[in-house]
Amino acid sequence: MVKKCPKGHKVCKCKKKDANATNPYKNLKEGAFTKQAQSAGMSVNKFADYVIKNYKDKNSKYNPTLTTYRRALFVKNLAK
Repeated sequence: MVKKCPKGHKVCKCKKKDANATNPYKNLKEGAFTKQAQSAGMSVNKFADYVIKNYKDKNSKYNPTLTTYRRALFVKNLAK
């Protein structure tokens, strides 16, 4: 006897969620970028511009981490 999926397919065509699949957003902290912007005394959009501008700029006093840079890119993409 062939097991059928709940929708009645002989060979399941349904996409099953892998129980072991990892969520790439699992370790994100809500409000982390906003908190960084507030501690810098800027709005979120201004801080995102500031981070993008100063990333890998050796003459700048502020050198953001890769995580902060990625968060800034994320904020700018959301604003579009």
